[in-house]
Amino acid sequence: MTGSVVIRNNRIYRNNEVIWETPEDQSLPDFLRAAYDHFSGQYPKFHKMDHLSKLGWLAAEVLLQHRPFTGYAPEQVGLVLANRSASLDTDLRYFDSIKDFPSPALFVYTLANIVMGEISIRHGFKGENAFFTSDTYDEGLIMGYTRQLLYEGAVSAVLCGWVEVMGSAYEVILHQVEK
Repeated sequence: MTGSVVIRNNRIYRNNEVIWETPEDQSLPDFLRAAYDHFSGQYPKFHKMDHLSKLGWLAAEVLLQHRPFTGYAPEQVGLVLANRSASLDTDLRYFDSIKDFPSPALFVYTLANIVMGEISIRHGFKGENAFFTSDTYDEGLIMGYTRQLLYEGAVSAVLCGWVEVMGSAYEVILHQVEK
């Protein structure tokens, strides 16, 4: 493991050290916008993403700005993520929107693995990928699957972890793993 990022309670930790925070009473959308402005501010598509995609994208951005996957072909970088709620947070907001007029902008995000697509587009990943759902963060499953991909030579580097959001509750735990 060559790096990690955790996002929870309006704090961003990189390698177990708080690197940025806002007041705990700040709403998730406001926290995401402020973190985006602080760490990136250069990716207009961010504003169209759902909360799950924003969280995963932001965590990848923070981690890979500090230590990018250099020296790997796009096909050598994999992505393995998991969460509890899949895309239910966005699904519920989409369901509310169809009462008046369905929002195509929300419908795009009604699959949990879209967060992987947003990260892959931003960073050019084209390697193996998987998205799991489980009741809790099962680090053994994620790391076991990651080790298997590395052992089989399917990839040489993996961004893996947990990206969960449901309402105002959220948590991201991402690890950067390289051979």
